[in-house]
Amino acid sequence: MSDQVQVPRPVSGIEPPYYAVVFTSVRTEGDRGYGETAAEMQKLVAEIPGFLGYESARNPGGLGITVGYFRDEEAIAAWRGRLEHQRAQKHGRDHWYESYSLHVARVERSYGFERG
Repeated sequence: MSDQVQVPRPVSGIEPPYYAVVFTSVRTEGDRGYGETAAEMQKLVAEIPGFLGYESARNPGGLGITVGYFRDEEAIAAWRGRLEHQRAQKHGRDHWYESYSLHVARVERSYGFERG
């Protein structure tokens, strides 16, 4: 096992057009299985044809933003239709979230920078 710390990197190198699904949430107190379910959702979404990657961050106050990138609206619909995802959404409304919003946007331009 390596002692190196994994440095997070933004998703890059995706040729537009593609879609960004922005999920912004405020968490309730405590984990209550959230971490385990989030890890499982990461595995499942990666199986969706047209899923391109994601970025996620949460501040100590509980506000989080996750952006999932998808090639097309069909890929988004496939993820939305996964039964396991629907169950996690319901559990989230019942237990994990004080509030959330979801925004879907078509990305027309994309560029980045990386030092070094």
